Amino acid sequence: MNDQATTSAEAMDYSTTLYLPQTEFPMRAGLPQKEPELVKRWQEMQLYRKLREAGAGRDKFVLHDGPPYANGNIHIGHALNKILKDVITRSFQMRGRDANYVPGWDCHGLPIEWKIEEQYRAKGLDKDKVPVNEFRQECRDFAAHWIAVQTEEFKRLGIEGDFDQPYTTMNFHAEARIAGELMKIAKSGQLYRGSKPIMWSVVERTALAEAEVEYQDYESDTVWVKFPIMQAAAPARTAVDVGADGHLKGPSEAEIADRASDSSDLLDAAIVIWTTTPWTMPGNRAISYSSRVAYALYEVAAAENDFGPQPGDKVVFAETLAEDCAAKAKITLTKLRPVSAAELEGTVCAHPLKGFGGGYEFAVPLLAGDHVTDDAGTGFVHTAPGHGREDFDVWMDHARALEARGISSKIPFTVDDGGFYTVDAPGFGPEAEGGAARVIDDKGKKGDANKRVIEALIAANNLFARGRLKHTYPHSWRSKKPVIFRNTPQWFVHMDKAYEDGSTLRTRAVSAIDQTRFVPGAGQNRLRAMIEDRPDWVLSRQRAWGVPIAIFADDQGEILVDDEVNARILEAFEAEGADAWFAEGAKERFLGNDHDHDRWHLVKDILDVWFDSGSTHSFTLEDRPDLKWPADVYLEGSDQHRGWFHSSLLESCATRGRAPYDTVVTHGFTMDEKGEKMSKSKGNTVTPQEVMSQSGADILRLWVMTTDYGEDQRLGKAIIQTNIDAYRKLRNSIRWMLGTLAHDESEDVALHDMPELERLMLHRLTELDRVVRKGYDDFDFKRISRALIDFANVELSAFYFDIRKDALYCDAPSSLRRKASLHVIRQIFDCLVTWMAPMLPFTMEEAWLSRDPSKTSVHLEQFPRLAVDWENEVLAAKWKKIRTVRRVVTGALEVERREKRIGSSLEAAPVVYVDEPALLNALDGLDFSEICITSGIELVAGEGPDDAFRLDDVASVAVVPREASGRKCARSWRITDDVGSDPAYPDVSARDAAALKELAQLGRL
Repeated sequence: MNDQATTSAEAMDYSTTLYLPQTEFPMRAGLPQKEPELVKRWQEMQLYRKLREAGAGRDKFVLHDGPPYANGNIHIGHALNKILKDVITRSFQMRGRDANYVPGWDCHGLPIEWKIEEQYRAKGLDKDKVPVNEFRQECRDFAAHWIAVQTEEFKRLGIEGDFDQPYTTMNFHAEARIAGELMKIAKSGQLYRGSKPIMWSVVERTALAEAEVEYQDYESDTVWVKFPIMQAAAPARTAVDVGADGHLKGPSEAEIADRASDSSDLLDAAIVIWTTTPWTMPGNRAISYSSRVAYALYEVAAAENDFGPQPGDKVVFAETLAEDCAAKAKITLTKLRPVSAAELEGTVCAHPLKGFGGGYEFAVPLLAGDHVTDDAGTGFVHTAPGHGREDFDVWMDHARALEARGISSKIPFTVDDGGFYTVDAPGFGPEAEGGAARVIDDKGKKGDANKRVIEALIAANNLFARGRLKHTYPHSWRSKKPVIFRNTPQWFVHMDKAYEDGSTLRTRAVSAIDQTRFVPGAGQNRLRAMIEDRPDWVLSRQRAWGVPIAIFADDQGEILVDDEVNARILEAFEAEGADAWFAEGAKERFLGNDHDHDRWHLVKDILDVWFDSGSTHSFTLEDRPDLKWPADVYLEGSDQHRGWFHSSLLESCATRGRAPYDTVVTHGFTMDEKGEKMSKSKGNTVTPQEVMSQSGADILRLWVMTTDYGEDQRLGKAIIQTNIDAYRKLRNSIRWMLGTLAHDESEDVALHDMPELERLMLHRLTELDRVVRKGYDDFDFKRISRALIDFANVELSAFYFDIRKDALYCDAPSSLRRKASLHVIRQIFDCLVTWMAPMLPFTMEEAWLSRDPSKTSVHLEQFPRLAVDWENEVLAAKWKKIRTVRRVVTGALEVERREKRIGSSLEAAPVVYVDEPALLNALDGLDFSEICITSGIELVAGEGPDDAFRLDDVASVAVVPREASGRKCARSWRITDDVGSDPAYPDVSARDAAALKELAQLGRL
């Protein structure tokens, strides 16, 4: 080598000769700035249209969107929900399906109407003085505003769907279809007008469904009330019950006489009930008891109270509850004798308010009821059929027998829509001194009803005891105020009336649940229990904003069923929306000349909004040619078992006989980092807008993907930071691949020519492919994200990439090892980026376009189809052994670094003792120093010295650290004995010298 060449070699900057990573894909993501640019790009390139074109002709996959409510900015629950839906839809689109996502909105109902009313009150306006359709237009405009706002917020989350043509329940066609669905139910004979106790919001002046109620802590007044016994046995044969044959039946005259004689001591006694709703006492019509409860007659032996029972008074209780009741009244009881259910069967009491306000003169019978227990109270249940479902049911079960006994089965309407007592509550209604008492006022506060009822009971000497109780009580989930149970005329759908095929809505719904897949599986039992136990479906609401119950009925509740009338109604709704029902002359327009206008009345109630949303499958899935019915998936929060899942199931079963979905997926609720409910007052809320502006939507999406969404999740600053850290590691792995692939010339290497390490990584891709595809099928995103993140961080960054950096950076262009590694990294990149594209759409799009800017979008790609021959379980088993030995070596080298005996693993050439033939055989023929990233390594069969490094779980491998001998290569930094063997490059190893010569020949130096 001449002096000039020597000088040139010594002066060479070897870093310029290395294939070091080169990429413009930044380490710092800058997601808050980058993501909006990608959203804009997708809109400009019409990605949604391109996805539909790409999916044309494929089998459809439909996730039907449960409609959020259009009344405010999105919150973290919306973000969780929409991200899950987006991931599902994208994953099926990228696996060969036409997965069209059509977003939708619920637009009718109380929350929007309430907002407009608030605006009216703030301006001093009276809603009732405004034409109804003018008011409805303001509601429509309000909903339209928030749909526009939420649309942009959902797009910012990376949600891809048909936002240009969403479905809304206030669309004219939707309103017509909703009305048409109701007409189908009416025509089947399943719709009826009835009077039942339903949950009523005094504050909002409307009936509420169970789905519109939440249970909150509440403090109630409680009372123990005496009902004086008037009659202790059935007085005659006609006073008993009705047999299965329809004839009256009862005991013989002798039996009646015996019973009357045996029960004569009850005539001086009183039945005692307990209730947390004293205001329902004017509605009491019976007392319920159970044959499973042991009762007894007691006498008051001593009393220490200001009112209530006194010595000598006789009372009847459940035996297990007598002592507790006595303590409440501050009395001592003496048990006189047991009281049998047979004695109670014919017993009749006086109402405890008898004579008050000139009313309550009727008899109060004792009725057997399955709902009665001796768990709490007195063992007797105060029964006000106008104020409770079980009260109503037991009353109606006995109605026929009661009428036969001369007891009216009529249910009173004791409370009006404003919570005031009516004339059916003598002494407390409008005729009372001081006017009508009130249960709850317009602000949801307790009225004076309890106080006035308790005072009347004391005056009648029938208050046994009183107290207060903290318990959970139903509240409207919108006004957050307590509701009452109130008997009102409403429109219902039968749950148990038979269709022509003998099925009922309940049996249809239960059967449909059994045929539906639930994720998580517990949702199936939850929904089934709700359906099996639910009462008839109440549809009517006493509001203005919504789809009306578009039928005509007469005073007896008979419904006009006329196809021509219905057709006129639906035609008008299609053209003008449901406002047509409220327009002047609507009755005459729709009835025409074929029906008596005096008989038929236009129903003014509107439909429960859950019926609206429950009908969305009809005007979305059925009516859009780009979708299909039934949906593959419905996905919502777990509260929708009593909401959208429930109403959709009932509506579809009532009109089509099956569920509108094949699979139901549910997610939990998002709590703060302590597991507490988020609330503005606590200051522990996390908004999606805040996370996106500070960290990016993909960070929020990563949190959703890595959490167990089926349960309640937690979110806060620390959890967000954890996801930022995980994202950064993943991004760096992708960035390294992009930088390395910048030198890729796309030369394929045959599988049989590849080194084992490359074949191992291809095998791992086949394993991950199964995990990913099954995970997306099972909606198990946590499993996918965990597997892929671990793969990127552990198997790629800390293993494969670490090992192959030397070959990728330093090997000659012709190196088979280098070409094979580039080939494999290309496959890994394509798999990892496409697999994660549904989860992190922004980052994976950025990476995909960084790799090849000519590509349109990663979201138009399909998951790679991997070669069958990549799978190699034998090789995987072998490398499991190799990595076991490697783990001991890297553990030993870590100690050496920590003790500062070496700086880099390339300074080491350890001796590795292997005392297990299987492990030693796995290493045979392998350059184990390359795998351990050392400059040399010596393998020895045997146990090794006592002071060698070992791991507790790999006792058969021992490592003795040793420094590498030779010189350090100035290019690769490996320490070898052949540095300087090529005089043209005296400071590099033979491998590096050969690479430099090849580069020179190619003109790359």
